[in-house]
Amino acid sequence: QVQLVESGGGLVQAGGSLRLSCAGSGSSFSFNTMGWYRQAPGKQRELVARITSDSGTTYADSVKGRFTISRDNAKNTVYLQMNSLKSEDTAVYYCNALVRHITTLRTYQSWGQGTQVTVSS
Repeated sequence: QVQLVESGGGLVQAGGSLRLSCAGSGSSFSFNTMGWYRQAPGKQRELVARITSDSGTTYADSVKGRFTISRDNAKNTVYLQMNSLKSEDTAVYYCNALVRHITTLRTYQSWGQGTQVTVSS
């Protein structure tokens, strides 16, 4: 069983910073690409940033230069440092991981429960 536990959301003023963390667990699985998605009210879930197991990164255009994704492979943990936050960054942020079962080699998408980020203007 895979579990992703997010932390670090909250309320911040525009221009401020927050750091999200997502810790993955599941001893029978390896954690490949990990990332963050977000969903604002009335909108579809969208990719914010993702990082491969060898630290290749992808960012949404809307967050480039403001957000930084990183990971600690030893802890199966991914981080999202969010700077210069804007009101339009307000959303529920979800952690995502592509995991592979170490015996069957089957892959699965796993999601965290979500953490609210609210940016006040």
